[in-house]
Amino acid sequence: MRIGSSTSHIKMLQCLSLENRVGVVIGGTSGIGRAIAIGLAEQGANVVPTGRRESHIEEVCSAVEAVGRDTLRQVTDVTDRRSIDVLRDAVLKTFGRVDILVNAAGFTFRQPTVKICEEQWSGIFDTNLTGVLRACQSFHEALKTGGKGRIINIVSLGSFLAFHEVAAYCATKTALLSLTRSLACEWAQDGICVNAIAPGIFPTEMNHEIINGTPRGRELLTRTPMRRFGNPEELVGAAILLASDGASFLTGQCIAVDGGFLASGVNS
Repeated sequence: MRIGSSTSHIKMLQCLSLENRVGVVIGGTSGIGRAIAIGLAEQGANVVPTGRRESHIEEVCSAVEAVGRDTLRQVTDVTDRRSIDVLRDAVLKTFGRVDILVNAAGFTFRQPTVKICEEQWSGIFDTNLTGVLRACQSFHEALKTGGKGRIINIVSLGSFLAFHEVAAYCATKTALLSLTRSLACEWAQDGICVNAIAPGIFPTEMNHEIINGTPRGRELLTRTPMRRFGNPEELVGAAILLASDGASFLTGQCIAVDGGFLASGVNS
């Protein structure tokens, strides 16, 4: 019985291993994306974290190298299809393959919906939704060729619920969850699993000003059964699962890592 248990443990470790896989994390230079990039590297993958800020790329690539994995420094703008194609070609030239694509690039702003101009609306959709579509289209063939392609899109609690005065952001993330499901169905025949992670409330560079010590932040804590915000590193486990052989029959799904937020009703 003890031997069988040990064998099962070894099989599970192998199932979740990312050894010799190649991952690309777009939006992987800060916050949630950075944590996932380093987490995938710690699990054995060679990881290319990318974004628009060269100094941030250098920092996180150095962190990937510090855990003994290989990487590539390449600035990328998700609003520019050519920029994404250049990234893909550089990754393939360096590593010869791509197994994992994480789409973590995005931004938000708070504003009464009646005052949002069409340029603001179009701009956030271009990054948060169309940027993901560009990346998925660009990397599709490479992910298909490897036979174990994994796409992980970062959605939001706003994919399920309304949040006051961030209608544009919530609309992009709701649409991104729908895109995730559609791609999962279309690309299953190509051996590509497409899933999403919906983080709960994680203070990051993007949102800390509107949730740290504010009435909004206090309400969010009240609605979170664990009564705390998350740490980006707490998303890594879900990302490793979705990137690994452990997710070989898991596609079109969304894992909410939210401290119970979506499950909760009255918390006091």
